[in-house]
Amino acid sequence: MEMTDAIQDHVHSGLQKIRQHFDRVIDVEVVLGVEKHQHLAEINLHANGLRLNAKDSSEDMYVSIDSALAKIDRQVLKHKDRIKSHKPRSKKSLRDIEHQVIEFMEAQEGTETSAEDAGVHHVIAREKVPVATLTVHEAALQLELLEDTFLVFSNAETSQVNVLYSRQNGIYGLIEPQF
Repeated sequence: MEMTDAIQDHVHSGLQKIRQHFDRVIDVEVVLGVEKHQHLAEINLHANGLRLNAKDSSEDMYVSIDSALAKIDRQVLKHKDRIKSHKPRSKKSLRDIEHQVIEFMEAQEGTETSAEDAGVHHVIAREKVPVATLTVHEAALQLELLEDTFLVFSNAETSQVNVLYSRQNGIYGLIEPQF
């Protein structure tokens, strides 16, 4: 389908309204097409660690675009409302958890090593991480906003230190200690 200047201006003006909600829009993809007598509009938005997707089809391209933009706008407002309605607990405790990065030193050829020296671990970096008390749901929201691969937190329900990590396709994994 050939995109006219009018359609392009219509899409840009609609996206400007949505961009007002974000301080950092990473990527926006708009896919327009025609199948049989239906005009399809799909919008994929990646901003502030949030991925949104909306599709719509109708007999008019402008209506399809407006509907997809409205769906994206509703998703943005729902996400912002979820963040605003989050009520932190009165005593949100922070603990410093120390983690260490270690490396395994291999024995070099030509040098003798004793059984004690074989397999010695050496700390090459150390970092203290503040640990907030969160529910798993709150930790997932925090991880989305941080755009990090993992988050160490104190689970509000179990009072244990947990690690939430992101997997492929926006799925999260949770590591819980077993005693």
